[in-house]
Amino acid sequence: MATILILGATSDIGRAVARQFACKRFDIHLASRDPSKLSALKTDLNIRYSIQCFTHLFDAVDFASHESFYKRLEPGPDIVVCVFGYMNENELVIDDPGETLKTINTNYTGAVSILNIIAADYALQEKGCIVGISSVAGERGRQSNYIYGSAKAGFTAYLSGLRNKLYNKGVHVVTVLPGFVYTKMTEHLNLPKRLTAHPEDVARHIYIAVQKKKNIIYVKWFWRWIMCIIKLMPEPVFKRMKL
Repeated sequence: MATILILGATSDIGRAVARQFACKRFDIHLASRDPSKLSALKTDLNIRYSIQCFTHLFDAVDFASHESFYKRLEPGPDIVVCVFGYMNENELVIDDPGETLKTINTNYTGAVSILNIIAADYALQEKGCIVGISSVAGERGRQSNYIYGSAKAGFTAYLSGLRNKLYNKGVHVVTVLPGFVYTKMTEHLNLPKRLTAHPEDVARHIYIAVQKKKNIIYVKWFWRWIMCIIKLMPEPVFKRMKL
């Protein structure tokens, strides 16, 4: 039976991913800063799907702990899904250096730190799959969220380079660009219904992407074309827009 590690498992998307893979009979490692919040989910997955489910303490910004965290996992995961992220109001992030660092370290540096360790192990094994949840916000900097967007832009570039590096080692890397998703992180936003996915949609697309070895996926297909238009706008026009 294959095993999946979910980094950021207390998030709405993390929980949905756990349920999606558990119903396909994967054993699950659930990792988060507060494993106590995962006990009910662990029990439900154990009973409902008759799989093994484990909970672990993992802090994305405690970089020094990442290697020992990964080495303690037993059994080792065949698939890793990096779900964790952080987003606050852009003006608050700009004005508070602590918020700036938290945004960058959670969305980029922390992800790179743990995935570098996992990628090195998978390269030695010549197998494995890494899934990173990035954001369409990283496809072009916009005034409404350019700190968060720049961190996600870095993460998207990192996943692209990792995919290129690991391809000949038999390791697959998936970049997920969900667009708007109804989660606790976005509950304060007035999101357009037609453009917004649910966590279960994201989880289902991740499972399909892993099985079919897709490279880059947009959960709602039209985000590919929305972002294509935004990226193609000439800079003299784009800089005058309020996006």
